Amino acid sequence: MISIRNLTKGFPVSGGKVVALKNLHLDVSEGEFFAIVGASGSGKTTLLRCVAGLEVPDGGEICIAGQVVSSDRPPTWVSSQQRKLGMVFQSYAVWPHLTVYENVALPLAEGAQRIARSDLDRRVREALRLVQIEQLAQRSATLLSGGQQQRVALARAIAVNPRLLLMDEPLSNLDARLREEVRGKIRELAKQLGSTVLYVTHDQVEAMAVSDKIALMQLGELLQVGAPMELYRSPCRAEVAEFFGQVNWVPATIIESGLVETPIGRLRIERSANPGDSVLLGIRPECLSIVAGDPSGQSNVLQAALRSSTFLGDQFVYSVVVRDRLLVGKSRISPVCPNGQLCLRVDPADLLVFPATGELGASAVPAESRAAASA
Repeated sequence: MISIRNLTKGFPVSGGKVVALKNLHLDVSEGEFFAIVGASGSGKTTLLRCVAGLEVPDGGEICIAGQVVSSDRPPTWVSSQQRKLGMVFQSYAVWPHLTVYENVALPLAEGAQRIARSDLDRRVREALRLVQIEQLAQRSATLLSGGQQQRVALARAIAVNPRLLLMDEPLSNLDARLREEVRGKIRELAKQLGSTVLYVTHDQVEAMAVSDKIALMQLGELLQVGAPMELYRSPCRAEVAEFFGQVNWVPATIIESGLVETPIGRLRIERSANPGDSVLLGIRPECLSIVAGDPSGQSNVLQAALRSSTFLGDQFVYSVVVRDRLLVGKSRISPVCPNGQLCLRVDPADLLVFPATGELGASAVPAESRAAASA
């Protein structure tokens, strides 16, 4: 559905140029709900605007449904109106002087996506029904809540029957409870309509909840592309693991293949490496299991002192000290015990292993952990 090759885009700034996209390659399949995530300044919104035709790339090629809509070789440009897209902005862009019905009808009555007047009423009411606000059709846009405005913007986008829906942080202005409700509705609608969705967000939980596939961007480049579970359980880099959830980082040295020495003891890993190599281990909090019985004969068992425990309704979040190293764990059973001592285990298959390079590898949070442990 979308094919992007060698896409580059920069913006002039005082004394030079900021490169927002660096020779980016990306493919989105038809009917896929594809999320683009990353921190502010990673280039995700610039990428979306290039696909929408709101920004002119410096180089590269964009194809939508087999049609080249932007290219520098040979020079090709298809305007935003002719790309037959639906787009939902962060600000919703709801016209305050119009009613809900008129907001949804306007793109169908004017411009490149206009349709026959005989079909207009049916199309508008069908879009309003799909987002469940048909009863608000004659209400002024100035009297809508944030969630209702978001639904108007979504109805306006789907009313034109787009082959591609582009969404730029569409839920960022909603409260947490409403975000959870509306994001489920967006995914349900997209699948019902058979639309391909390119969805930009900075919220990794939101991205994992709605998408079939996720691309993580950093400084104009793609770090990893894959299914949500793949990025969470099998990140290719420490930065990817860090972005998609909390991680306890522990520096380690390879003793032999499958065995490492760490500040919290010797651990088995399911990855081969050369003896003497330095690596960085990542332990997800939920991968620290509380051992209730006799741990004899089990590998990767840790003796820990409980520091704190917080009950969050569906789980306990707790912190422990293992050999002066502070670790955070999550459990569905209470970690509180009479003597404050816990026996924990981490499965070798659950240990994330990365080369000890880069910012995460250099720090591995030893100073912070030791300061917390001695506090």
